[in-house]
Amino acid sequence: MRAETYGAADFKTRCLAILDRLARHDLDRVTITKRGRAVAVLTPPPGTADAVEALHGFMRGSVTVPAGIDLTAPVLDEELTAVRGKLHR
Repeated sequence: MRAETYGAADFKTRCLAILDRLARHDLDRVTITKRGRAVAVLTPPPGTADAVEALHGFMRGSVTVPAGIDLTAPVLDEELTAVRGKLHR
């Protein structure tokens, strides 16, 4: 991980250059301090693929199907009324 720490005044002076380095992913993390205490942390935004991965499939691996369960088997013993053309009861 490429991380750097800047004091607030130093960050203010070099802000645009630091942001450019974050955008190019030359840095992974920038900590800004004020009087020796961290007040902010900057990180580059995730790439498009990472953002899509976080959005779609975020629950991947959270569901398990017990052994012996066939998800393709019919769940009803009776025929659906829609098969006979009746949509409402």
